[in-house]
Amino acid sequence: MTVPSAAPWTLLEHAPLQSLNTFHVQATARWLLHIADPQALPQALALPAIADQPLLVLGSGSNVLLASDPPGCVLCFGNRDIAIVAHHADHAILRAGAGASWHALVMWSLQQGLSGLENLALIPGTVGAAPIQNIGAYGVQVGEFVQAVEVYDRDLGQFLRLDREVCGFGYRDSRFKREPDRYLIVAVELRLPLLHELRLDYAGIRDELAAMGADMPGAPDVAQAVINLRRRKLPDPDVLGNAGSFFKNPVLPQEQIGVLCHQFPDMPVFPGEHEGQGKLSAAWLIEQCGWKGLREGDAGISADHALVLVNHGHASGAELLALARRIADTVRERFAVIIEPEPRVIGAHW
Repeated sequence: MTVPSAAPWTLLEHAPLQSLNTFHVQATARWLLHIADPQALPQALALPAIADQPLLVLGSGSNVLLASDPPGCVLCFGNRDIAIVAHHADHAILRAGAGASWHALVMWSLQQGLSGLENLALIPGTVGAAPIQNIGAYGVQVGEFVQAVEVYDRDLGQFLRLDREVCGFGYRDSRFKREPDRYLIVAVELRLPLLHELRLDYAGIRDELAAMGADMPGAPDVAQAVINLRRRKLPDPDVLGNAGSFFKNPVLPQEQIGVLCHQFPDMPVFPGEHEGQGKLSAAWLIEQCGWKGLREGDAGISADHALVLVNHGHASGAELLALARRIADTVRERFAVIIEPEPRVIGAHW
């Protein structure tokens, strides 16, 4: 291990990654670079051992599938600072370091009397990973509340502050996802309201609030309802390896959806982000193909949620990927619909 005197970074050779991905698959990094101070990035990335190597950023590894050992260097951020940097009459600006826990940030913001992120409670991962995937749940996407993303631009060799408008947020998508080798997210700024209209009309939130006895719910109540729902629906990655929802809900033209609904009248359909589009439930498609709860060796699909690919113990990343491909193939064969993974597949092509 190489450690500079001020220790803004550490570099470890042949580092195991099983504890750094929520599938808990075994993989090894040729080099593992831990950055405590993002300002040390230019110096650390210039180290001869890693200067010309491919670079993979890992937060908690909750949105990746390591199909094989990643090439080059794996980078982890250790800056976990969270602070309110500006107060306004109806909102505040919150800044969080890339290494901070996303769920911890959500709960901290609620404790400060801020709202907006309550529907995104209990999503695993780090703050730095959130904009890449434009994480979303229960009718909310993080991109709605991003004011700016602070990055190190590897192409320019500069630190930049990118306003929300240039981040290119879409459904489970962003500029950072489309250019994964260029931008290293070091911090995120969020514009959070003091009060806003709660979003309760999605996937059982109102029923859960009623069961909780929350007749006049606030944002903390919604967060608790979401936590309860997620804990019932999704397996705990610490107990059963998984990366949450593995497949994105397919977005299709309304004409194609109309044909499918004629063939399959029970098919659930949700509004798309753009006019003339609709969104299908990937979970429904997968369940109709008979995959829910099935297991091949230690690779399987959760018995509680058909979107969740799980590692029952010793499945390799390659075995999980092979199962995911077979699931997608059966959906395409039955429905003529293509489903794609949410997590980034490392070491193989989808």
